[in-house]
Amino acid sequence: MTTSLTVALISDVFDTPDAQRRLTARLEEAKSQGAELACLPEIPCNPWSPATKTPSDDDAEAPDGPRHTMMSGAARTVGIGLIGGAIVRDLDTGVRRNTALIFDAQGECIARYAKLHVPEEPGFWESSHYEPGVEAPKRIDGFALPIGVQICSDNNRPEGAHLLAAQGVGAMFVPRATVEGLYEKVWKTVWRANAIVGGMYVLSVNRPRPEQGVEIGGPSIVVAPDGEVILESREPVVVLTLDGDAIDRARLDYPAYLPVRSEIYARAWSEIAPAPARV
Repeated sequence: MTTSLTVALISDVFDTPDAQRRLTARLEEAKSQGAELACLPEIPCNPWSPATKTPSDDDAEAPDGPRHTMMSGAARTVGIGLIGGAIVRDLDTGVRRNTALIFDAQGECIARYAKLHVPEEPGFWESSHYEPGVEAPKRIDGFALPIGVQICSDNNRPEGAHLLAAQGVGAMFVPRATVEGLYEKVWKTVWRANAIVGGMYVLSVNRPRPEQGVEIGGPSIVVAPDGEVILESREPVVVLTLDGDAIDRARLDYPAYLPVRSEIYARAWSEIAPAPARV
């Protein structure tokens, strides 16, 4: 895989009346540093409404709604790919889901992914605001490297990361909203493990600051396919080039070269009943 992809992690949110101007400016900043694809935090055009259990109708939108349109327009104006997101409401059922929206440099939405593992705890009353997704993460083509997306807590269930790696994904992006206290113990450990086992880059960008009494915080991070942390930063915009050759080397090394025994695990999982969160 002799190609490369230059990416930006943008630790900022865009929920104010000047959101479109600020988002466009951030994307222009990223592109001026060579970025071809930018990633925003979890539900980046909303306030952190899961701080409380009370949902608001204004937090969600129909497919291709105003937040979608804003992100699409900013990507098209700047000419950069964009991983954003919104709480999307199904027109038929009214079900709301925390959905990543992936736009190409022409502003076309080329993929969507709804968060599968939705917490419900103080500061993160998420299941009070949206339902979990029902589709596994899939490889996304359209950029120089194949990418995948998970959202925040999804990365703490390794099945999705392993599935993306088995599909040949070279870089997995993880938009998030997390507290500082779990960064070293949980998040960094999981990201390094998923990168090593999958032989792929793992990149995550957080919402930048505490909101509504929730101590959100922690740096953007990039983990290389060999598990080395190659970037940690609290700057609003950071840019890094991902090397396809590094992915190839990792996949020839242990443990990433081990076989994919999908038929065995699929059969075993099919015999286990789904279980709700432990509360």
